[in-house]
Order: sequence, then structure tokens, then C-alpha cells
Amino acid sequence: MLEQIENWIDATNLKYSSQKVRCDKFSNEFYGFYSSEFLKNAYYVVVDQIPKPDFAGLREMGLGDFVDMDAAGITYKNTYYLLPEVAKDLRVHFHELVHVAQWLKLGPDAFMMRYISEIQGVGYNEAPLEKMAYALDTQFASKGNKIDVLRHVAQTL
Repeated sequence: MLEQIENWIDATNLKYSSQKVRCDKFSNEFYGFYSSEFLKNAYYVVVDQIPKPDFAGLREMGLGDFVDMDAAGITYKNTYYLLPEVAKDLRVHFHELVHVAQWLKLGPDAFMMRYISEIQGVGYNEAPLEKMAYALDTQFASKGNKIDVLRHVAQTL
């Protein structure tokens, strides 16, 4: 199943490659949180509909609610997808970039296995990978102390 999901992710990222925007455009806004090197290798795409894999196997694994969930954004490896209504929301970009850092630290197989396991076990709202992203985007939005997100992710995972 993981290979099927990763192939779908790679095909999706390739399909939208001409529409990708490099995240280093947020270097000033995210200074102290994300390095410019990290932001140069992260991308986003604004889409009318969030792309999600909808394989029967995912539903059989109990992930139907996640597949059907209305999401404003989703991250696949170093690229995240946003709906137009949140495309200018820095907090949403920040949140999705936390997921880019998690993908980078864990690698595709480990990230997907962990994310699926967390969603199955405790649901989206209580999933530790999501809770980490929400906690960090809250810190950013509250203008709290700057924290090196990549280091934090590496030390926390």
C-alpha cells in the first residue's frame, strides 16, 4: 500500500510541477523558524480541490474519514497543496511547512506509516504529527519565541 501511495504522490507532484511556488518567498516572514535553504526546497501549489489518494485499500484500513475530510491544505513530501481561500494565510503555510520538515526527517515510508497509524489510532485531531504542527503554528501566530523548526522536529520525532 505504501508503494502505491508514494507512486500516487510522486505522480501528483509531477502533475503540478509547473504550478509550484518556492517557499523561499516567505524567508522574511519565517526568519528564525525556517532556514532559507529549507524554504528553497519546499513548494506550494494553490488548487481548487485538494488532491488526495482515494484507494479502496485506504478505506479498508479505516481511513475513509480522513480521505473524505474537508481540508484546506495537505502536504506530500516537499510540496503542499492549498485551497485559494487560505493561500494568503501565513499560519497555514507555516503549518504545512512543519509537515514538510516531518517528511524530510522521517522519510516517505516512515512518515506515511506513522501518519496512517496515528490517524487510525487516535484520529486526526489527536495525531501527534498534527498536534506538533498546530503547536508550532500557534507559536508562530502568537509571535512567540522563534524556534528552529527543523531542529525541533528532528529532536521531537
